[in-house]
Amino acid sequence: MTHQLLPRAIVSPRWLWDTLRSSTALSGTLRVLDASWHLPKTGRDGWREYKERHIPGAYFFDIDACSDRTSPYDHMLPTADQFSEYAGRLGISNDSHIVVYDASDFGSYSAPRVWWMFRIFGHPKVSVLDGGLKAWLKEGYKVNSGKETRPQTVEFRTQFNKSLLVGHEEMEANVEKKMFQMVDARVEGRFRGLEPEPREGIEPGHIAGALNVPFPSLLTEEGYEKSPEEIRRLFQEKGVDLGGPIVGTCGSGVTACHIALATFLCGKEDTAIYDGSWVEWYMRAKPEDVVSEGRGKTL
Repeated sequence: MTHQLLPRAIVSPRWLWDTLRSSTALSGTLRVLDASWHLPKTGRDGWREYKERHIPGAYFFDIDACSDRTSPYDHMLPTADQFSEYAGRLGISNDSHIVVYDASDFGSYSAPRVWWMFRIFGHPKVSVLDGGLKAWLKEGYKVNSGKETRPQTVEFRTQFNKSLLVGHEEMEANVEKKMFQMVDARVEGRFRGLEPEPREGIEPGHIAGALNVPFPSLLTEEGYEKSPEEIRRLFQEKGVDLGGPIVGTCGSGVTACHIALATFLCGKEDTAIYDGSWVEWYMRAKPEDVVSEGRGKTL
């Protein structure tokens, strides 16, 4: 299932395989990134799995390493200078077309986060591999093991697009003023407060007024991105107006980026992300600011 839409927000395994064998890859304009990231409780390690198998020529993009390490919240956006340095060390220049994937069982999990990061730092030539490593393997393409030869460091210039980012104060104001739609990508049980959060000390629930579109519902059973028509229908069923402003949220800002990618595939390129997401909201919230059918926040 392949969707070649807009500036190739999604590319198929076949397209990537063919391109890897072409002069485009040899000339250095294509960069493939394995952005696998897993919640600690899964026991999976993206870096270790990358060394076991990855798409030929792919470099590992560490979401935790390329983040604001001074923040009390997980993998918050780094500064523009930090991102520029990190991307440059991966051999990524402003001429590069980046294809990002991950090794999730869902097909795609953390890759949209890196897709969004490049876009917020002003680089539109970035795509997500449809179906991720799961689809790559299913379709029979080869993988490498070990580490790839370290690329030559190059210059990567950023141009920060602040419209794609929303902070805690804006989220607080929005509860009263309803300036934008808040769309939460967590599974329904966590959103409603009935299933535990994966992080210690954080209870489930949601922000008042938020809508719930679980990120797996945007993917097919095989892990490919659903068609724009299916995505539009799903958003409509969930009460999301694609014609109005949207901010994606989740647990810690990773799967929220599925909301940004899905709306982008429908032609809406301005969906923003609440980077701190539920972890920040819960840690800073008064008990009455946590909507939950479960325990909620009592202190």
